[in-house]
Amino acid sequence: MTTAQEIMHAGATCVQESETLQDAARRMKELDVGALPICGEDDRLHGIITDRDIVVKCLARGKDPRTMTAGQLEQGKPITIDAQADADQVLHTMEEHRIRRLPVTDDHRLVGMISEADLARHLPEDQVGHFVEVVCAAS
Repeated sequence: MTTAQEIMHAGATCVQESETLQDAARRMKELDVGALPICGEDDRLHGIITDRDIVVKCLARGKDPRTMTAGQLEQGKPITIDAQADADQVLHTMEEHRIRRLPVTDDHRLVGMISEADLARHLPEDQVGHFVEVVCAAS
C-alpha cells in the first residue's frame, strides 16, 4: 500500500501570510514550482497560492504585487490529507475536490505536497489516467 508520504514531495516551503505576492513569485521561481502553501504565524497551513492566482487576482485586476499579501488571497479552509492516507484516498480527495495539488500533513503540520507529477512518478498509469480524465479534462 502506497501512502501519501511516499507519493509527496517532502519539505514544502511556505510563504507567510504577511509576505507580498512579489516575494511569493520570487520564491516560486527559485524553487521552480507553480504553487506554495500559505502558512500563518502559528506555522500552520492557511491556504495555497498559485502563479495563476498572482496573475488573475492581482495583476489582471490592476493591484500591486509589491503590497498585496499572500494572506489576502486565502480562500476558505485548505483541503489536506494525512501523511498515512493510502493512494486511493489521495486520488479520491484530489478528484472529489478537482485539485491538482494536495498538501500533506502529519499531526496538523505541513510535511509535503502532492502534485500531478508526483502521482505520475509513483502510481500506475491507469490510476493517473483516470485522475487526469476527472480533474484535468473537466477544467
